[in-house]
Amino acid sequence: MTYRSKVAWIFLLGFALDLVNMFVATVAYPDIARELHASVTQLAWISNAYMLGLTLIIPFSVWLAAILGERALIAASLLVFAGASIMVGQASSIDALIGWRALQGLGGGLLIPVGQAMAYRQFPPTERSQLTARVMSVALLVPALSPALGGLVVDTVSWRWIFYANLPLALGTLALALLWIKPDGPANGRPTLDVASIFKQVRSPMLRVAMLVYLCIPGIFIGTSLIAILYLRDTGYDAAHTGALMLPWALASALAIYLSKQLFNRYGPKPLLLAGMALQCIGILLLNTDLIIPAYLLMGLGGSLCSSTAQTLAFLDIPAERMGHASALWNINRQISFCLGAALLSALLSALDSFAITFTMAAALTLLPVFAVLRLDTSRVRTLLHPASEARR
Repeated sequence: MTYRSKVAWIFLLGFALDLVNMFVATVAYPDIARELHASVTQLAWISNAYMLGLTLIIPFSVWLAAILGERALIAASLLVFAGASIMVGQASSIDALIGWRALQGLGGGLLIPVGQAMAYRQFPPTERSQLTARVMSVALLVPALSPALGGLVVDTVSWRWIFYANLPLALGTLALALLWIKPDGPANGRPTLDVASIFKQVRSPMLRVAMLVYLCIPGIFIGTSLIAILYLRDTGYDAAHTGALMLPWALASALAIYLSKQLFNRYGPKPLLLAGMALQCIGILLLNTDLIIPAYLLMGLGGSLCSSTAQTLAFLDIPAERMGHASALWNINRQISFCLGAALLSALLSALDSFAITFTMAAALTLLPVFAVLRLDTSRVRTLLHPASEARR
């Protein structure tokens, strides 16, 4: 196995841990609510606290990596994450659970930006869509399998065991990181903390558009998924059947990832993003009908078409030496997207007391990036993807 493949695997395993903890917990919300007497808003904070912890630590990722080294930083992050997972499973109140989830987020918050920067640094721009396909395959498999498996755990054992189940993956990733990642060389002087330099990356128009897409497409889907679970459990679905609805979502997502990989270099991001937004919008609207499986199919196809395309677009024009900063900013936006989506839609549901209106508003929010996508510089994208052919012109 090549070194860049080993680095990519460490990133993908850390990404899987992050996704497991976003998706597996939602199927346990009704059981957590009953046992710990939690409201809908408090349930949303089970996810929000985790993502808040992730978000707060990300701005420090470049500085900490320079001080400790990327290998040591990933190892320390995995150890804190594993310990916090145990404490989440042992929580005796909703406040304690939310608090430990925040620490869990702080522990795991460096896995994605540091691992992502290391991985994308190993691939030139023309090959980054291949890495994105692997990333999105994890983004497909984990949300597809973890809710169904988590639902079985909740129904047969306890909601607490969905958090204890983090330990084998976290410790296994730690062992591989220590074996595979090369030790960092000595630091040249003491690096200074410059958080502002991370946010200066937003001047990249491609990264800026990709961030907006992630805010309104995957971010809104996370919130929609939470509301849909509450809606379906209210209509009689048990935890296992509710979690299994992510399987048709996964099938459609697999097709979307394949299409993005095959079509990105040929047609560019604009048509893929516009099609994805339209499909997810229609899928969310179908939640207001009895067509639940088609709804998840369309949300999977549209949402994953947007997220996989945006992931490649975000780093298309970022040089290797700035990859750590761009990765940190991308992941701050990613976590904020998920927090806002869940918080906004749960607040709307609480205020309006209507699943139908909440789903309709979520569908409308999905279309917000349309004008930004239409203004993408197609010629600049083409030059980056096909430098030789553009030079001949």
